Amino acid sequence: MEREENFKKSKPVQLLNELIEKKSDEKVENVDWEDVFLLSDENDDQWPSKTPGFKETMKEYRSELKKLAIKVLEIMDENLGLPKGYINKALNGGDDTSAAFFGTKMSHYPPCPYPEKVTGLRAHTDAGGVILLFQDDQVKGLQILKDGEWIDVQPMRNAIVFNTGDQIEVLSNGRYRSVWHRVLAQPDGTRRSIASFYNPSYKAIIEPAKELVEKNEVVDLVKYPKFVFGDYMNVYVQQKFLPKEPRFQAVKTM
Repeated sequence: MEREENFKKSKPVQLLNELIEKKSDEKVENVDWEDVFLLSDENDDQWPSKTPGFKETMKEYRSELKKLAIKVLEIMDENLGLPKGYINKALNGGDDTSAAFFGTKMSHYPPCPYPEKVTGLRAHTDAGGVILLFQDDQVKGLQILKDGEWIDVQPMRNAIVFNTGDQIEVLSNGRYRSVWHRVLAQPDGTRRSIASFYNPSYKAIIEPAKELVEKNEVVDLVKYPKFVFGDYMNVYVQQKFLPKEPRFQAVKTM
């Protein structure tokens, strides 16, 4: 409610209104029908303040979700045959377990009068480690790309949806894949989602785990380059909605 009026004046709304006034058959490009803000430990003085209990509730929620993210990483370690804590250590860039970034993206997708003309959130993969999504349990819209087809991720009450980012794909040498996903604009209902990202430190060096490639004598089995995560993010912000493979190639040359 604090942010609703500002969305009515936002660029997506303005562009859509212009198309409708022109009676154009085109679609709104390069914007998302989404209002979003980020919560982190570093910006808690900027969190919404008018809603009673918001800050206290979200601090507790984020604390529990961070613990859950680390547990999921340990399960991935086990599945891959890696030492316990390997992926978490890689994301932190060493033994300092406070170096990884944990942010929470609060998204609000208002009903759209012309959902066929604009995307709620354009298709992309996430740049970082693991993403823990608490999505709206009534209003649908989230889709993932599987075997060339877009599949609905059905709303499920009291569930956390896990998503793997690009860095997990690299660390696992492709055994885990980052997932292409998008959100469709909806004509009815307001969709809300809370996505928490456990991402590498910008200084972290990311590469396929040696335990996964040293068992093989063929060098070509190393599928991804070695790079600093901050360098990858410099490429990602320019190419977020483009195919991910060129991003890996671009950062390889840095």
